[in-house]
Amino acid sequence: MKRLLHSLLLTVIVMAVQAQVVDPVHFTARLQTGNGSEGEIVFEAQIDPGWHVYSTDIGDEGPTAATFHSVKMDGAEVVGKLQPVGKVTEMFDEMFGMKLRFFEKKGQFVQKVKFTKPNYDIDCYLEYGACNDEMCMPPSEVPFKQSGKSPGVAEATPVATEATQPEATEAEATPSEDPATAIGTDNADTVGVASQLADSLSATVPDASSDLWSSSVEELRALGGSNDFGNRSLLYILLMGFVGGLLAVLMPCIWPIIPLTVSFFLKRAKDDKKKGIRDAITYGISIIVIYLALGLLVTAIFGSDTLNAMSTNAVFNIFLFVLLVAFALSFFGWFEIKLPDKWANAVDSKASTTSGQLSIFLMAFTLVLVSFSCTAPIIGLLLVETTTSGNWLAPALGMLGFALALALPFTLFALFPSWLKQAPRSGSWMNTIKVVLGFIELAFALKFFSVADLAYSWHLLDREVFLSLWIVIFGLLGLYLIGLLKFQSDEVGGDINKPMPVVCIMGGLVSLAFAIYMIPGLWGAPCKAVSAFAPPINTQDFNLNTKVVEAPYTDYEQGMAAAAAQGKPVLIDFTGFGCVNCRKMEAAVWTDPRVADRLKKDYVLISLFVDDKTPLKEPMEVTDDNGQTKTLRTVGAKWSYLQSHKYGANAQPFYVAVTPTGKPLTAARSYDEDIAKYIDFLDEGLKKFKE
Repeated sequence: MKRLLHSLLLTVIVMAVQAQVVDPVHFTARLQTGNGSEGEIVFEAQIDPGWHVYSTDIGDEGPTAATFHSVKMDGAEVVGKLQPVGKVTEMFDEMFGMKLRFFEKKGQFVQKVKFTKPNYDIDCYLEYGACNDEMCMPPSEVPFKQSGKSPGVAEATPVATEATQPEATEAEATPSEDPATAIGTDNADTVGVASQLADSLSATVPDASSDLWSSSVEELRALGGSNDFGNRSLLYILLMGFVGGLLAVLMPCIWPIIPLTVSFFLKRAKDDKKKGIRDAITYGISIIVIYLALGLLVTAIFGSDTLNAMSTNAVFNIFLFVLLVAFALSFFGWFEIKLPDKWANAVDSKASTTSGQLSIFLMAFTLVLVSFSCTAPIIGLLLVETTTSGNWLAPALGMLGFALALALPFTLFALFPSWLKQAPRSGSWMNTIKVVLGFIELAFALKFFSVADLAYSWHLLDREVFLSLWIVIFGLLGLYLIGLLKFQSDEVGGDINKPMPVVCIMGGLVSLAFAIYMIPGLWGAPCKAVSAFAPPINTQDFNLNTKVVEAPYTDYEQGMAAAAAQGKPVLIDFTGFGCVNCRKMEAAVWTDPRVADRLKKDYVLISLFVDDKTPLKEPMEVTDDNGQTKTLRTVGAKWSYLQSHKYGANAQPFYVAVTPTGKPLTAARSYDEDIAKYIDFLDEGLKKFKE
């Protein structure tokens, strides 16, 4: 047990101290040759769980597709197009409005070449894009250089072959190397200012000693940050499990058992109260071990990769929807979910004939089986949330929090028996809690149906339909809590005409207010409180929200010069044309009048698109932080280098407030739709700039 808890703690600590720079894709490149004059350049990727690498030819309007670029092909020529090899997943993405193809876990890209001279000199690279559910990497490159003796080519190479080589090379030139093709006529509005500034882009290597380009990583770290989302999400899951355990304690399957169990332990050791307390604590620890083992079992069965895939798998999300609806109907009293009685009887009988610590463990196991009808919907909702979080540690932490809360009253009442007299007696209030949880389960079920609806483009649960159903659900919950709606189960154990307690009435008013709050969302209001659950606003047919904030500058040097002339601080927005979460932030946060006012009046806003394919006048040779030479060929690559070199981050969206000389003013921010925190972030930067 100690070893297990130590492992869990160590994992949380490791996740908490992870740096902002992520490296989820690991490529190797090699040249395969045979007996003939043809060969293959193979790019092989190992992809971290939760991440995916996009395949070839997915369209200009989508994220970065895998493309092959030849810098130098002396003695060899490209044959055909870059080919993906392996299991390619195809899924419709609602945000892009198109089908996307990508690799998960591992994948290969193969480019065939033909040798035309006795000796070859190949200099090329693979460009690719990678994303997970929260962030995207900037377009990255896998360089490959090799020279040697060509297989299958005689020393006396015919002149005709050499004469035709340049023509063939031009025919095979990658379209993305052509500025007009890279931007595309359909993308003229999208690229906007970036394409207009193409003539002003410098081909000079960024001066790392200048203030604008010198590293600010240490300064930014000293200011702190709010980008530790992995640690925060794990803490959220632990707390969510604890709250679920507290709710389970108040269920009619568990609450009446508490005084009986505690009294049993105290009476069994009436001559030795310490032994009774020790047995009760052992009982609580046994509960924790059982539920923690359940969480670990879920991870062991599905595996970390499967847990990541679950979050976007349409079939699995439909199953979860049906499961949660069944749990909700069970809480409403339509039917009862039970394990076979013989299971509980067998374990209880074994506990009666066994002595020592094993008997206490079996008693705890009996409680788990007997209380299944009340705890199953809560555990089910908890496991649903944790498994679709994509984190392999989440199910174990969720069950740990649940078990801690469930075991707590047994231990506390054993330590302080007098508290039992003050505890509320069993009654109709427990059924009220069950019904309330039924409404909550029903609301959460719609979230998972929404995932499947977006994946298959059914358009059955667009945003206005989702909000309409939530308005009805929470409206009915409010009516139930104030006593205007009754269920058949409310007739058992109490007077159906008895007024509802003040706590229930207050909760009912809150639920009704929440339902009213969502009504403007039917016409496009952001409804930030439900943005994490509702479908994206672009699925709404009728939307009156037309506020848009656009950056006046998409060039770093020009924007900083303008800020110096105006005497204003700068907000640098590292973004991407294919970054989904960037669009979410712009739609949900930047459109807020308070945020928009600050961005337009108090700051000079610079948006740097790390996937901008506009070619630089000449490639730039730079040295990264690992001492390796890197070639920058596009505008996006230049901004990506700026983000990683100067600020130590490479995921988007990424926001940093700086002075016109590039000095950070406050901690950077990443994807977080909390408007209040974003306003605090902007105000803090403005305050530091004025000081």
